[in-house]
Amino acid sequence: AIGISNYILCVYLFSHKTSQPTNKNNIIIMMTIACKVFIAVPTEEATISADLVAKELAGRYDILDVTIRSSEAPIDRLLFSHSSSSSSSSETSAVWVFYSSLSPSSSLKSPIARMVQEESPYPVLEVDSTQEPGEIAWTIAKWCSVGCKSVAKRVQQATLERRQAKLVADAQLQTRSFKYHQAMSIVYDRNLQITGDNIGLESKKGKVRDRIDVNDKTIALVTTDRQSGFDRQLALVPFKGAVLNLTSAFWFEQTKDIIPNHIVAVPHPYVTIARKCEPFPIEFVVRSYMTGSTDTSIWKNYQNGVRKYCGHDLPEGMAKNQKLPDGNLLTPTTKEEEHDRPISAEEIVNEKWMTQEDWDVCAKAALEVFALGQKIALEHGLILVDTKYEFGRDLETGEILLIDEVHTPDSSRYWLASSYEERIEAGLEPENIDKEFLRLWFREQCDPYKDTVLPDAPRDLVLELSRRYITLYEMITWNHFDFSIKDGEEGIAAAIRSFQ
Repeated sequence: AIGISNYILCVYLFSHKTSQPTNKNNIIIMMTIACKVFIAVPTEEATISADLVAKELAGRYDILDVTIRSSEAPIDRLLFSHSSSSSSSSETSAVWVFYSSLSPSSSLKSPIARMVQEESPYPVLEVDSTQEPGEIAWTIAKWCSVGCKSVAKRVQQATLERRQAKLVADAQLQTRSFKYHQAMSIVYDRNLQITGDNIGLESKKGKVRDRIDVNDKTIALVTTDRQSGFDRQLALVPFKGAVLNLTSAFWFEQTKDIIPNHIVAVPHPYVTIARKCEPFPIEFVVRSYMTGSTDTSIWKNYQNGVRKYCGHDLPEGMAKNQKLPDGNLLTPTTKEEEHDRPISAEEIVNEKWMTQEDWDVCAKAALEVFALGQKIALEHGLILVDTKYEFGRDLETGEILLIDEVHTPDSSRYWLASSYEERIEAGLEPENIDKEFLRLWFREQCDPYKDTVLPDAPRDLVLELSRRYITLYEMITWNHFDFSIKDGEEGIAAAIRSFQ
């Protein structure tokens, strides 16, 4: 670390007993643990690194009592620092951590470390001084956590965040590899994206998904590579349709024990064969954080002074991107031709959008599906922030089913879990695998709402958007994306005809 040959960190864990009354008749004996850290450095220049370690210990682990000392001080003086500091405590334990320029091994390399090991009754650890300050602080905090519950809790959170960051880095490296870039480039350069125009079957086209009648009981949903924005098509993104369709298939499988869904089969990466349903005219939006930018979002309404949102009371003083204090909230919106609007459960029943019985079934399922989605997402390094669900009634059986799409990158907001806490404390926006950059490019180049002809999106931007969709798919599902999709739209038509 910054050319330091070695320096010493002496970590003390002080504990003292205090009495604290809980009421008039009872007194509880409480154990309070404090962590004291001495960082001994060989040169004044080395204090730069030591200060960074101290800052990390204070900010991330709440270890505030950090003192920087000189490792050139006589050994008896260093040991006296420990004995004098601990004299006022009834119980004291300590860990000595030495930084060395040598690689760590089972035996201590530093002469000072060996001397302290001989003189001190406490364990001695030697670590490589070339480590980053954050890594050094993490090592110290782990030792401190042995005697301090509050530090242990922060170490557990840091350990989880480190794992989550590694998951993100792994996914990003993989999708930036030559193999992935070549597969996306071939589709783009040869115009092999799925548009839905050449399937040869009559369909009802949506912005991204097309519906094709299969028989009296089922329909085929074809998710295309169309990228929409500003109420028009912006680009054709290689493999986007497959990502959305396969992501939904993953979540439908994960949640089928909570509520049945409309899936009959997924015969092709771009195709889902689904049971015909009558959708309820309500979007079931579940939110876990105070965020959003649309007119119906919880944050936009909160900014405008709304404190009762979709029937939920919101406290004063909340900030953007803050976790909602009462946990996950179901915040439905209507599906109306002119504009959607937020609506409460009571209003949905009173205005006869749904019966109370149907609402109860869908509301319970939405919250349970979201909770499971959050759990799996967090294990995969992501925060499932909010999403929307649709439910419908099976036209044949009358059964209520989960339909449309589930937890896809288009229907849901995901943040990177590893950096959320740190960025919120710094007043920054949470990190995400952003897909909005293509829309921003169009806004910079033209008026996408008024211009008759839009410029072509740059190749590099479209390929980067494709990569990000695939990255999200692999992070969400932990499946490797299969690029061996053959026969294009002819293959899609064949898959659908096999069910007719």
